[in-house]
Amino acid sequence: MSDKVVKRSVRIAGHPTSVSIEAPFWTALRDIAFARGVSLNALVASIDADRETGNLSSAIRLAVLAHYRDRAP
Repeated sequence: MSDKVVKRSVRIAGHPTSVSIEAPFWTALRDIAFARGVSLNALVASIDADRETGNLSSAIRLAVLAHYRDRAP
């Protein structure tokens, strides 16, 4: 899997915004959204609403990390 940064457009509160994160994070984010039964846009909007500081790309990386840390034995 490539660690290339991929820029994608997502919609948050009806507004398009672009997010640049590494390809493995996009894959993990898509997997998390599927597991929760929500769209990728809905998951990103939720992450955006919950973040206290930093940019959205960093908040997404931290949310993915937290998801997998919470599931680690």
